[in-house]
Amino acid sequence: MRMLLLCALVLLAACQSRGVLPPPAPIAPEGRDHPRLGRILDPASGEWLTPEQLVERLAQAPRVLVGEQHDNPDHHALQLWLLRELAARRAQGSVLLEMLNPDQQARIEQAQGHARAGEQLGDPFVALAWQTSWAWSLYGPLVSHALRQPYPLLAANLDRGELMQVYRQRPALSGAASSAPAVQAALLADIRESHCGLLPDSQLPAMLAVQQQRDRRMAERLLAAPQPALLLAGAFHVRRDLGVPLHLADLGAAQGNAVLILAEAGTTVEPGSADYVWYTAAMPAQDHCAQLRR
Repeated sequence: MRMLLLCALVLLAACQSRGVLPPPAPIAPEGRDHPRLGRILDPASGEWLTPEQLVERLAQAPRVLVGEQHDNPDHHALQLWLLRELAARRAQGSVLLEMLNPDQQARIEQAQGHARAGEQLGDPFVALAWQTSWAWSLYGPLVSHALRQPYPLLAANLDRGELMQVYRQRPALSGAASSAPAVQAALLADIRESHCGLLPDSQLPAMLAVQQQRDRRMAERLLAAPQPALLLAGAFHVRRDLGVPLHLADLGAAQGNAVLILAEAGTTVEPGSADYVWYTAAMPAQDHCAQLRR
């Protein structure tokens, strides 16, 4: 009888889902004493969530969009943690990266075949034609992990040739949400500010077209990808009020999208831009405008 009871308890424990593993400790050097460090906010309700609650909610969404600050190592560590925890709760359909272009897809698929067979990747800049503008030291752990998984790793961006074509000959953008005047005005203001006011006004419409066509491509790739799909991109791209979710709505997929923005503690996340905000440690502030003006 005691043995039967023990076996029953073991089976019961096996059927119960495990809690999430602890998220990685902060890596970035600043913001360690901020009261919001490591906290996860649901802006709509004002509720603070545990990592397990966040994972449970995101696991229900067909499409999860995660926005990062590209140079923050905490964001990359959390993305890898999140990918693993989501895959522990349901089969992952695909992972898409802003950092990958369509002309790299064949190399990615070849590398994924070798990785699944237990072979070493070798030099990623050769094997994947990895772009040096994306620091492999930050992206390498997640990409290497994804290559070994049964789901596809997919490019979500435009090729350079496509970008140049958009810049030279701006295509018409269909859809009321993404082409709303308020949306385009906000994007133009951000483009002007992010280029430190150094861009001639004559170039701004072309830069806006490039930004929005990149967002449209990410939305199209998300819809075409096996679900549940996870997109990793810059935080501005995934904003609900300005980015990819507007294009998803214009493509008939306004529902089923969950947006998580990883934000450095102390920064402001605009109302209506995310479903969830996870506050992390921060990188030292840099004066990018001073660098551009040199």
